[in-house]
Amino acid sequence: MADKKQNKSGSQMATLRQVLNYIRRYWLMVGFSLFLAAVTVVLTLYVPILTGDAVDLLLGKDAVDFAGVFSIMKKIGIAMAVTAVAQWVMNTCNNHITYHVVRDIREDAFHRLEQLPLKYLDARSYGDIVSRVVADVDTFADGLLMGFTQLFTGVLTILGTLVFMLVTNVPIALVVICITPVSFLVARFIATRTFSMFKLQSETRGEQTSLIEEMIGNQKIVKTFSREEAVKEQFGEINDRLQACSLKAIFFSSITNPATRFVNSLVYAGVGIFGAFVAIRGGISVGRLSCFLSYANQYTKPFNEISGVVTELQNALACAARIFELIDEEPQIPDAENAKVLTDAEGNVALEKVHFSYVPDRKLIENFNLSVKPGQRVAIVGPTGCGKTTVINLLMRFYDVDSGRIKVDGTDIREITRGSLRTSYGMVLQETWLRTGTIRDNIRMGKPDATEEEVLEAAKAAHAHSFIKRLPQGYDTMINEDGGSLSQGQKQLLCIARVMLCLPPMLILDEATSSIDTRTEIRIQKAFARMMEGRTSFIVAHRLSTIQEADIILVMKDGNIIEQGNHETLLAGKGFYSTLYHSQFEG
Repeated sequence: MADKKQNKSGSQMATLRQVLNYIRRYWLMVGFSLFLAAVTVVLTLYVPILTGDAVDLLLGKDAVDFAGVFSIMKKIGIAMAVTAVAQWVMNTCNNHITYHVVRDIREDAFHRLEQLPLKYLDARSYGDIVSRVVADVDTFADGLLMGFTQLFTGVLTILGTLVFMLVTNVPIALVVICITPVSFLVARFIATRTFSMFKLQSETRGEQTSLIEEMIGNQKIVKTFSREEAVKEQFGEINDRLQACSLKAIFFSSITNPATRFVNSLVYAGVGIFGAFVAIRGGISVGRLSCFLSYANQYTKPFNEISGVVTELQNALACAARIFELIDEEPQIPDAENAKVLTDAEGNVALEKVHFSYVPDRKLIENFNLSVKPGQRVAIVGPTGCGKTTVINLLMRFYDVDSGRIKVDGTDIREITRGSLRTSYGMVLQETWLRTGTIRDNIRMGKPDATEEEVLEAAKAAHAHSFIKRLPQGYDTMINEDGGSLSQGQKQLLCIARVMLCLPPMLILDEATSSIDTRTEIRIQKAFARMMEGRTSFIVAHRLSTIQEADIILVMKDGNIIEQGNHETLLAGKGFYSTLYHSQFEG
């Protein structure tokens, strides 16, 4: 238990250090904010002294010094005006610091997402990642802003009040100091219990966000399999857990104010009773006693605020810990310092004794060897899960091989920059991806400087031009990332047009025509045939009719090549490929 508490405390301190590293960039603004806080506190503490002096001038029948009172009132008015301006400028500074820190954290988080290896994203739900970058950072911003706004002034008010009280009357000040530790004990009791509750709340909220995003993105699948009730039950279970941990977090945070108010009342009562006896004996004037009572209020009020700030900071640190977990993740292995930039690739690809698995204890690809000459068309077929798409991931270096090597034009791809390697490939996947923007923007993604004529030619070559012209604004039609009203086939045609515009030296077609009707597929295959002339091409397909013209057909099973040859040779061999082929065409 002690080790667990120590680890939690160490985790909080580590998170706090990271937060301070971001704040340190704006140290000038922080210093100015502290100065303004000090000005605000000093003037706020000066007003009770003036008020006490005014009270002393009002005591006694027919002994009121009106001139002195009016003079003090002017001073009070000036002090309050300066305090108001200082607080406004201080709050502006605090907003500036907070939202610049939040901007920096979000930028670092997004940049790290761009650098993370695919295995990180594959192993985590997208909703949880989105929750960290959006919801958790917003909660952190709220806590940080409250910390800047109230923590500085609160601490300075406590210290300043103590100094003023000690200067005014030491015995009464000692009464206040003796009761003060109760506030610290209350704050410590609450703070130690709120951090873990708020962290669990953030994690559960991320789980809920993940489920909502997944269900919204796959509504058709949910409805098709009548899973609405099951999904509602799953959501209800997560919602109940969120409710439970939120209630606990809110309970501990909500007892802060009444607990500290009770301590404040003790301080005020102690000052009032003890001060009355001192005043009766002539040890302090009535005006000074009223000043002391004002100080007692001002002294104890920051404890309320600081206790609330501590609670919010616990929540903010819990959220910050989650976003820093993302920022601190190991990025993908960077390109070597002397990495080669691949230009004008010939398309000579070789895989030598390649071993790879996503999970160490589950073997997938073992001793994979392949040699592809420039301009050859290589088809990869086999049952689901045999490693076809994995080979594509390795060729693009989305994953690095466990052992062995992959070479392009005689150079190990680990010695080639990732950017130049991937630019040398044109890739069309079964899963389409479009960006929010116009149809034209989506086609131009790989070649932003393409002319209008080039875009039109690519769309015509992909047989997408006719359906694009039927859209409300043609090529200027806006779509979102899920394609809006476009069919799956139309989205795939746009992805094909995107590659036809770039025409890189090597191509990867992973079920590129899976969502296209047969008539259009025949025309697309002819366009692909023209596009693949002189280009090394890797084709993954389940429909064997689309790969009969391939130069090499690799038949994979359980991560190994079990057969290799062209269509006629493999059919004549009456092996696994022949069985697959005839099973598709027996009808």
